Amino acid sequence: MHLLKKETLILKMQIKFTEAQEKFRNEVRLWLQDNLPKKPLQSLDTQEGFELHREWERTLDSGNWSMVTWPKEYGGRGLNLIEWLIFEEEYYRADAPTRVNQNGVFLLGPTLMEFGTDQQKNKFLKAMASGDHIWAQGWSEPGAGSDMAAIRSTAVHEDGFFTINGQKTWSSRASYADWMFGLFRSDLSSERHKGLSFILTPLDLPGITVRPIPQLDGEPGFAEIYFDDVKVPVENLIGKEGDGWKIAMATAGFERGLMLRSPARFQQTAAKLLALYLENKSECSPAMQSKIVDAWSKSESYALSIYQTASHLMAGGSIGSESSLGKIFWSELDYMMHETALKILGASAELVDEEKHNGAKWIKGFMFSYAGPIYAGTNEIQKNIIAERLLGLPR
Repeated sequence: MHLLKKETLILKMQIKFTEAQEKFRNEVRLWLQDNLPKKPLQSLDTQEGFELHREWERTLDSGNWSMVTWPKEYGGRGLNLIEWLIFEEEYYRADAPTRVNQNGVFLLGPTLMEFGTDQQKNKFLKAMASGDHIWAQGWSEPGAGSDMAAIRSTAVHEDGFFTINGQKTWSSRASYADWMFGLFRSDLSSERHKGLSFILTPLDLPGITVRPIPQLDGEPGFAEIYFDDVKVPVENLIGKEGDGWKIAMATAGFERGLMLRSPARFQQTAAKLLALYLENKSECSPAMQSKIVDAWSKSESYALSIYQTASHLMAGGSIGSESSLGKIFWSELDYMMHETALKILGASAELVDEEKHNGAKWIKGFMFSYAGPIYAGTNEIQKNIIAERLLGLPR
């Protein structure tokens, strides 16, 4: 397909929005224009950058933009998923800062809405929206990564507290976060998926040690967390004791299927990739053109799929194992687009000073894209889920 046909293709695939939705889009766009930081923030995986991103979360909350689908009493706007997707499109179009509290607002927030008590919603959602509580995810352990059912960290219930012992690793945002949500084995005689509980833990409690883990770029985007007889109040249990697996799978559904990776993220990357290609077209091989078209069309296809999913949820449906399809799709797409950008840039892609080199963001995005097939459940495991639960193939 020739790139000149791009506009025709857009017309054929365009989603029609209502007048009210377009009015909302304009409101989002104008607010972002007036409130965006004057210059890009430092990396959120540094201490200073983390706090700057926390301030941005507070700015979002001041306009009730932290999570527009939440009820107003929790800091939201009571809007629907289509309006959230519109917000995300404008957010990424404006190159707004990465959400440092994405573990909270996109993963734990929906989980609390479904499984939390009113008291828990009041306590945690408002602080989440304001950036007062930044959340880390605590699922993986040294012997329980892709196989999360192998979790061995324990939480013994006694005298109104859980006494937690064990270790979590690859805990995203944990280097500087305030709280962690995680799975712990509360029935010590249980095995695999049974006997697990979903518990919220402050990271400043006695007995907790946080050790940052450097990423490929040297910044501590992850951490190990050690628990040594840590006392956590029983009111921090989400749902019933022993129901942790069911609740965690709901959280994983939000992570894989809709919330964590909105289509706007990939549409904007595809748009930037197209611009990069056009800037360097004279130096690119003819085959590169089809790569660009493939990236653009896949990003649009993913967006259409997510709009369909959002409409399904708004009509009373739910997300099941099909979320694994989306997770594989967007993680492989993200890697492909960044790899294509590096091929266009050639040796200059290795320049990492973002203030001096326009292409420097591509190498950082490329390194992060390597993690896509791993986090939110490795793609190998997702393929097993698809084979067994969607296709009905034997284990």
